[in-house]
Amino acid sequence: MNWDVVLFTVGLSLLAVAGSLPFALWLAWLLARKRWPGKAVVETLVTVPLVLPPVATGFALLLLLGRQSWLGSMFEKLTGMEIVFTWKAVVMAMAVMSFPLVVRTARVGFEGVDAQLEDAARTFGAGSWQVFWRITLPLARRGVLGGMMLGLARALGEFGATIVFAGNIPGRTTTIPLAIYTDVVLGDNAAALKLMAVSLAIAFVAVALGERLARPLDGASAG
Repeated sequence: MNWDVVLFTVGLSLLAVAGSLPFALWLAWLLARKRWPGKAVVETLVTVPLVLPPVATGFALLLLLGRQSWLGSMFEKLTGMEIVFTWKAVVMAMAVMSFPLVVRTARVGFEGVDAQLEDAARTFGAGSWQVFWRITLPLARRGVLGGMMLGLARALGEFGATIVFAGNIPGRTTTIPLAIYTDVVLGDNAAALKLMAVSLAIAFVAVALGERLARPLDGASAG
């Protein structure tokens, strides 16, 4: 069992979800609470990574952040570091692919919060940040945590975008799905089965927790 790959994948998956979480929460709250021009377009864009082939998403990241792109070259000049074919590319691919699940589930959580409670807090002098941190976020925490767990499960299983944007470099960018693919290609079915079992166990726990956290919110909305 290649535990280094397992730990590498879990660590980068956690980093991907945590790194994109602030923006995901802001966007989820914005979609749940505000009306603004272009909202339908943003909702569609958020959903696109769920239906677009992951390979296409990886290619888009490659065009956007590759060394020949404006953003990629600027980042390299400012930091002296590359993005493509490094662990940073793995994190970005995971973040992009898991982001929609976090936003969609957290949005349901925010929509389940009674707006009258927020209005009452404002009448007592609470500012917007105080209302969000003390009222909205605590009451929506199950949706937020559920979104995080589902996003983590998606990041752990990411393959297509990762292999295009980060490659499959042993010791540098190889994650559990890429290692399984390599083992299958090389005919090492025993190693592939072991990694598959570990991946299945982690994903099962993450999805089960995510669904469990989100389910009460669905029931409350229906009622």
